[in-house]
Amino acid sequence: MSTNQPNNEEEVDLGSLFVIIGKGFSKFFNFIGSLFKSFFHVIISILIFLKKNIIKIAIAAVLGGVLGIFLETKKANTYSSDLLVQPNFNSAKQLYANVSFYNDLIIQKDIEKIQNTFKVDKETAESLKKITIEPVVNNTDLIKAYNDFIVSVDTTTVKSYSFEEFKTSFTDLDYKIHDIQVIAGKNDVFDKLDEVILSSVVENKYYNRIKELTNENLDRTDSLLRQNLGQVDSLRRVYMQVMLEEAKKQSNGTNIDLGGEKRTTKELELFETNREINSELKAIVRGKSEKYEVINVISNFQPIGTEVKGITKNRVFQLSILGALLMILVLLLLKINNYLNNYKK
Repeated sequence: MSTNQPNNEEEVDLGSLFVIIGKGFSKFFNFIGSLFKSFFHVIISILIFLKKNIIKIAIAAVLGGVLGIFLETKKANTYSSDLLVQPNFNSAKQLYANVSFYNDLIIQKDIEKIQNTFKVDKETAESLKKITIEPVVNNTDLIKAYNDFIVSVDTTTVKSYSFEEFKTSFTDLDYKIHDIQVIAGKNDVFDKLDEVILSSVVENKYYNRIKELTNENLDRTDSLLRQNLGQVDSLRRVYMQVMLEEAKKQSNGTNIDLGGEKRTTKELELFETNREINSELKAIVRGKSEKYEVINVISNFQPIGTEVKGITKNRVFQLSILGALLMILVLLLLKINNYLNNYKK
């Protein structure tokens, strides 16, 4: 009798547990179902709103398109050209500041200062519409910068500074290549601009001093590595000659060499040292080619610009979309107003 009572209590407890678990699952699935219902309700409400007001929205889009056609016919053609550069010695910040200054002159329509700055005539100065600069985004630059960071700091710092944190601190200025774009009303003004845009940075005494010191250091390292390479090659030749002499003695049966394995190991070590020096020399040569100038020009402005086209730049498209969006906004405001009036009642 006493044995059956505990068993019954255990069965009751288990039954209650299963009921609780079942209710938990039921609430969870009901919650998921309510989310889906709410989502579909929003979608259906949007579709109903569009269906009821599609004619009004279409009329607003057409009116915007008509206005866009009128403005498009009045708009003068514009042309663009790009200058791709690779700034060195942290000069990208100065380059961005200079481009921003030039663009401000254009926005302010300070024709006289634009003429003096770019050494161009009045017609060319008036034709300039915009100058911008942005990085050529390349994930390889980010990965290489993080790798250089890891090599340059201790292990403790690396552990406390994740890749995601480094990625957050990586700015537009940290990319290697940058695109300077000029938009103008004339298509033949671009080849007169690149020298002025770059010279303000290239002729900076601070950057030139860093360039000279960097290249002197690279030349010194290159010379030292080449001397080391010559010494390693000389040692390898000596070891090879010794090994050949020992091999001749062994073939004559006059000597037993117990140190041959050690010399072979030395030969392998010298071979590895030779390979490492060559690898460092390649890096130095690459560094000299990249750091030879304050700013490396990857691609100059094209003498003849490309006409600025594209549907997203077309005023018919832009004003059609704007008209439709404005009509939707007005209809939503009216709907909210009606809701507020009914809410008071």
